[in-house]
Amino acid sequence: MVHAYILIQTEVGKAAAVASEISGIPGVTTSEDVTGPYDVIVRAEADTVDQLGQLVVAKVQGVDGITRTLTCPVVHL
Repeated sequence: MVHAYILIQTEVGKAAAVASEISGIPGVTTSEDVTGPYDVIVRAEADTVDQLGQLVVAKVQGVDGITRTLTCPVVHL
């Protein structure tokens, strides 16, 4: 299982709607509004890195109001 944090910037005033919509996407375990340079932080999981990439590109980035994403895979050192 691959886990990642997805840091999301949204259009002004869209953070709550984006976080709410993303929370319903299969593979997303949490989706929260935050303050700072990013507006929403998502924790997601998938069986493989390829499936995680598909989740981000096909599902998360398709949500209306997102301007930029940064995916940070979790590593176990």
